[in-house]
Amino acid sequence: MSAVSDRLPTFPWDKLEPYKKTAAAHPDGIVDLSVGTPVDPVPELVQKALIDAADSPGYPTVWGTPALRDAITGWLERRLGARGITHRHVLPVVGSKELVAWLPTQLGLGPGDKVAYPRLAYPTYEVGARLARAEYEVYDDPRDLDPANLRLLWLNSPSNPTGKVLSRRELTDIVAWARAHDVLVFSDECYLELGWDADPVSVLHPDVNGGSHDGIVAVHSLSKRSNLAGYRAAFVAGDPEVLHPLLQIRKHGGMMTSAPTQAAVVAALGDDAHVQEQRARYAARREALRSALLARGFRIEHSEASLYLWATREESCWTTVADLAELGILVAPGDFYGEAGDRHVRVAFTATDERVRAAVSRLTA
Repeated sequence: MSAVSDRLPTFPWDKLEPYKKTAAAHPDGIVDLSVGTPVDPVPELVQKALIDAADSPGYPTVWGTPALRDAITGWLERRLGARGITHRHVLPVVGSKELVAWLPTQLGLGPGDKVAYPRLAYPTYEVGARLARAEYEVYDDPRDLDPANLRLLWLNSPSNPTGKVLSRRELTDIVAWARAHDVLVFSDECYLELGWDADPVSVLHPDVNGGSHDGIVAVHSLSKRSNLAGYRAAFVAGDPEVLHPLLQIRKHGGMMTSAPTQAAVVAALGDDAHVQEQRARYAARREALRSALLARGFRIEHSEASLYLWATREESCWTTVADLAELGILVAPGDFYGEAGDRHVRVAFTATDERVRAAVSRLTA
């Protein structure tokens, strides 16, 4: 019997190790812009909430505390303009990657069922389909897909890796198409609060969904907006007919967010000031790196939102990776996100201010 791991592709980041060694050999050290992991402090009010809840000897609930569900529904209404959201419309998850990887399995998909995701996309969409033994395909416009046996449609706006944002009209038309063909939509919106040259909108907004949550679920994370990647804190919101079975499955599987983390999420979702402070940090780093890359002959495409610059010099992505590694700068090759990215690199601006200054200095020398 084949091991489950045999269904999976080679872990892409392992391919980057030789270039990481080259970059690390730079006299002034590596500037790692390859992975979008937060480096700034967890907000103090979030740390305090976690500490205050540290004495939590009992099991937490999968659905979360009423306070957590209140915090999620309140944030969805306040920040996303969602309407009619109740506790039945939300479900905490143990980080968004876990949800993405195991969703097709938890939905009961398998051989003969199709999962679709953008041509340039987060690799875990494909991993989730593979784990369920489902078929998978990529798209440029999901409305061009054959809806036969299409059971799960992933949207990702703002996009990882490109930073592209789907317009309100595009989202509205896609949701209408999916409903007409009885296709379940999961919209990965984890970068929604990080719009720069665009104002991202959620599928939960009534202008997009017509006031109905039927057949749509949005995925949100606190990893980027609140620097909580280490807490594994995320949630989904949308159609209760989809979320209720997921809740039952996750109860049986013990897929629960820790009680201290739940308390921390309540604090994080109730405060917008720390999000604006973090946005300001990222905006400054983004502008500095963008200008330096342009000065070195790169072209920046899309990148109107998220934590990345999607850059190209019209050469193999691996040539670019190697060239930048010689400068002590590590970036992600675009083909990690699909063959269509083979002439681009993804440049994260999640490094510290000091490391970003170092990268700018090297790029403009």
